[in-house]
Amino acid sequence: MRTQSAAKENSSFDVTPAIRPASPWRVASVKALPGYRISVRFLDGTEGVVDLSRLVHSPSAGVFAKLSDPSVFAQVDVEYGVVTWPGEIDLAPDAMYREIKASGEWLVLPKH
Repeated sequence: MRTQSAAKENSSFDVTPAIRPASPWRVASVKALPGYRISVRFLDGTEGVVDLSRLVHSPSAGVFAKLSDPSVFAQVDVEYGVVTWPGEIDLAPDAMYREIKASGEWLVLPKH
């Protein structure tokens, strides 16, 4: 008969480390700023600002038009290293990283 402690010793939860995204372009933290901007910090310490003001107010904003509501925009979060909002809205972290690494800011423009 197996004891409870023996079962715990064989538990995969005890031997499997937590999965943590390690790519430098993964977002570590995000904060909503005034003017439809966000401040982001990546896993490698790179920091910058993403300006979504032109996108969210554009006639071609698509799903991003929902972010023109300041209360929705303020709900920005990080999930698995990606900037997200409710309603399955997210930003490509690799593109964001590339622009911020180059200039410290990413101005997201609507597609025409």
